[in-house]
Amino acid sequence: MSKPSFQIATIKGDGIGVDVTEATLAIINAAQQRVEGFSLEYNYISAGAGYYKETGSDIETGGEEAAGKADAIFLGAIGLPSIRYDDGTEISPHLRLRDRFQLYAGVRPIKAYPNAPQRLADPKAADIDMIILRESTEGLFYSAAVHNRCPVQTDNEVQDIVRITRKTTEKLHDFAFKLAQKRKERGGKGQVTCVDKANVFKSMAFFRQIFDERKSNFKNIQATYNYVDAQALDFIRRPWDFDVLVMENMFGDILSDLAGGLVGGMGMASCGEIGDNHGLFQPAHGSAPDIMGQDKANPLAAILSGALMLDYLADKSGVLSVENAAKVIEQAVYQGFKDNAIRPMEFGGDMGTKAVTKEIIKRIQQK
Repeated sequence: MSKPSFQIATIKGDGIGVDVTEATLAIINAAQQRVEGFSLEYNYISAGAGYYKETGSDIETGGEEAAGKADAIFLGAIGLPSIRYDDGTEISPHLRLRDRFQLYAGVRPIKAYPNAPQRLADPKAADIDMIILRESTEGLFYSAAVHNRCPVQTDNEVQDIVRITRKTTEKLHDFAFKLAQKRKERGGKGQVTCVDKANVFKSMAFFRQIFDERKSNFKNIQATYNYVDAQALDFIRRPWDFDVLVMENMFGDILSDLAGGLVGGMGMASCGEIGDNHGLFQPAHGSAPDIMGQDKANPLAAILSGALMLDYLADKSGVLSVENAAKVIEQAVYQGFKDNAIRPMEFGGDMGTKAVTKEIIKRIQQK
């Protein structure tokens, strides 16, 4: 009987995207060899600012279609400051992928690791373990990038649209409660916090109304609320009290960076963007072209995004060995920090991309 095989559309992209993608694939391959029971095939797709400079296109012909046929998409990083579209905006084919495949659930884990920088003095900061769930196709970002919808744009005034639809928001809130259920089974708090500005905006009141409607289907999960400004304050006062937080696109963009800063910075910021039929996984950081190819990049955000991808494939397929591979990676990273064996240069340590990758692979291979 042949073992399950999964197709991964792989876009290395620009800058350190190349470095961290190669590190991630090496880690995933080590985990796959450790647990066995499945195989991965990588379909490489050229895209990004460098590709745009060479060809005039931001993704290779047929690249979007190929990504859609894969079981998952992995992206390193895209964008270079000196290369823009003719209208001056950043090269962003990944935003089209997000819109094309309706990747509405932006999953941003925020977890404190031993010996990694913790910006809060309170010892409870060591217990930070939450997920920001950012709606990724609507909200204030609906006006920008792919849709470019601006109802008023003159030399005297510009207006943008905040779009909240029932169809997408119902799916988002259900995703949040199911995610909290899964985390509860693994020892999590079993809590979802709706973060909004329902006291001011009708769109946000609608977002909260739908949250209230959907929570009744998940009686074993605690539902709580916070206005976005109060949530920013609470990320400084008591971030360890939160589990899954669900919010609009722009709120999620801002708060995920703030929360990421509590546990070390963008080098730890993994990300999954998930829809009904597709999932795209990438580190939340940029391409950092100033250090590309210098063995200085922290690959952990990408590596942890790779673990998220495996967890997604396991949920989608029911293949237990894929879930075990994700756990092996997560445990190797956690234990590596605990033993002070992972010391990224980003945090003032002495280990570059290759050294961090080598250490994690060594730990994965230990049985």
